[in-house]
Amino acid sequence: MMSLSSETKLRVRYAETDQMGVVYHSNYLIWFEVGRTELFRNLGLPYTIFEEQGLSLAVVEASCRYRRPAKYDDELVVYTHMENLSSRIIIFSYKVLKGTILLTEGKTSHVFLDQEGRVANVRKYPVWEQVLAKIPS
Repeated sequence: MMSLSSETKLRVRYAETDQMGVVYHSNYLIWFEVGRTELFRNLGLPYTIFEEQGLSLAVVEASCRYRRPAKYDDELVVYTHMENLSSRIIIFSYKVLKGTILLTEGKTSHVFLDQEGRVANVRKYPVWEQVLAKIPS
């Protein structure tokens, strides 16, 4: 089983909260994006490498379970884990914690698209070998 994970630290900005000082729900999906972008960057595979080869990743499913609220100025960690990778689909799971307290967990599924917006087989692109080289045996 693959084990590609990353931790991304962030601090809740005022603009990310509502009038009660609680993080607005859609910001968690943005933080998930930050987490997966950092995971790729930490692997030495910034998202720009995919784009340069004519690939993009489209979100086809997203879920988020809110357990406790994050508030303005909280220090958080987004834990991102690549759960599954195939030639066409990639699935990530996420946990957002404040210290040891689980605030939110979620999952996103993505498909690889070519420049025409069609589902692509990433095995046909040079980046595939680069990704495989990063996956622990």
